[in-house]
Amino acid sequence: MNVKPISILSKPKIVKDYRNQAKEALQFFQYNPFEEGVFQKRLDDLSANSYQRKELQDVLKSCNQKWNAPAHTFKNIERLGDEKSVVVVGGQQAGLLTGPLYSIHKMISVIRLAKEQEKELGVPVIPVFWIAGEDHDYEEINHVFLPKSHRMKKFKTLQRQESKKSVSHMKLDKNQTHQWLDNLFINLTETEHTRTLHNEFKAIIDNSETFVDFFAKVTFYLLQSEGLVLMDSGDASIRKLESPYFVNMIRRQTSLAKGVTEKLNEASVNGYHIPLDADVEDGHLFYHLDGERVLLSVNDNGKWVGKNDECSFTAEELIQIAEESPQLLSNNVVTRPIMQELLLPVLAFIGGPGEIAYWSVLKSAFETLDQKMPPVIPRLSYTLVDAKSQKQMRKLALDVGRVINEGIDAERSGWLKRQTNPPIEELSDQVKLSIEKIHQPIRQLAKEIEDDVGQLAEKNLAFLLREIDYLGERMEYSVRKKHWMTLQKYEHIEMMLHPEGGLQERTWSILYWLNHYGDSWISNLIDQKVGWNQDHFAVYL
Repeated sequence: MNVKPISILSKPKIVKDYRNQAKEALQFFQYNPFEEGVFQKRLDDLSANSYQRKELQDVLKSCNQKWNAPAHTFKNIERLGDEKSVVVVGGQQAGLLTGPLYSIHKMISVIRLAKEQEKELGVPVIPVFWIAGEDHDYEEINHVFLPKSHRMKKFKTLQRQESKKSVSHMKLDKNQTHQWLDNLFINLTETEHTRTLHNEFKAIIDNSETFVDFFAKVTFYLLQSEGLVLMDSGDASIRKLESPYFVNMIRRQTSLAKGVTEKLNEASVNGYHIPLDADVEDGHLFYHLDGERVLLSVNDNGKWVGKNDECSFTAEELIQIAEESPQLLSNNVVTRPIMQELLLPVLAFIGGPGEIAYWSVLKSAFETLDQKMPPVIPRLSYTLVDAKSQKQMRKLALDVGRVINEGIDAERSGWLKRQTNPPIEELSDQVKLSIEKIHQPIRQLAKEIEDDVGQLAEKNLAFLLREIDYLGERMEYSVRKKHWMTLQKYEHIEMMLHPEGGLQERTWSILYWLNHYGDSWISNLIDQKVGWNQDHFAVYL
């Protein structure tokens, strides 16, 4: 395995400035994550806090036992009882087979940073990964992409979402999931890993009741020796631990919501677009009504109401729910990071570009709940480069960084032009200019004779030019047909490294890579020493 750093040209301004340690961006965060000694400083800050460690251990043991977690995971749960222990945390929705590659990249980042800082700080640092089971956006998790005929094809499970239930509470339709899995494997090339993978995933489906179970068990299959601890944010036992924190969030809603909206305005003034809708009326909590999540806001009368008036509570009534039935409440994108901070001794949070953007407006919200926002570390970002693409890029003299950033349209067009001398498009343009010039006297005379005849002359010119365009297109078609093998190489490279016009990690499923390379590359990638201040890495497998 060879890993090469790559600069990513297109990223949100807030993320770019944050990585460059610009003061305009850093003012929105509590810590500079790239500053020397930042983790020791954070560790010192955490020493003043107290946590429900014993209760948290019990919940984590129960959840991870249900998912058949490996021994290394339970060892880390035990270490969480140490008052000096801290965690590195990240999270993601419960995508099928872990979803797009960036989910695995985020887990790798959490594990890597935890290992590094345990050595550096001399205290237990435990990797924790939230499964965002309280989310209900089923369309984001119900599919994977795999290559087919030099294009990415979406393979979507046939199971439907009957209501806006959170993913934690959605039963996995095993028959339909098996059909979906079988269809995936029909579309894979048979390798030495195929049968084992298929059998393992079939067994996992048989032993999973929900999408969260499926996600967790696949994760542990891939990361058996890394000690990763998983949490389901939608688990009722987690809700019990969150009960007193819900109460504080309800009581401090006014200042919490005001702080977020003020930071959004400040970010806008600084030229940062944050993909978050927020207003001072927002409750930033969901209420679970008949199994569906209802987003709450606070009206002019001080009542907490559903977005479409599905429910209504006084603040005291909602506090009573938080105390007696906390499983009926859940967090949104604003309160989830704060709840994470209240539950866990967070040394650092690993976030993707979108998370970094919306965390930038949460500093005041953390302070409203008497917390400090943890260091926000950009997750490691990778593009996996298969052997075939490596070989083809060498032959075509393509730069991997340019391909990852921009695709291959410009290079492919340039190569095609060079296959004729002069290039067809250039010659066609010259011929059309010559025709227009030669045709000018007859158009002029026709116009002088009569307007109708002049119009006919214009149509005649347009016809001649269209014929040249048609001939040029036909010639280009013949050139493409003649060189189809080389053009397929370009298509393969683009599909592998710049699919759907973007980064590989946002589209590709890990299944293809497991089928071709097994799973040892994951632990190898975890062990690679790469810089946290780098945008992206090309990983040559």
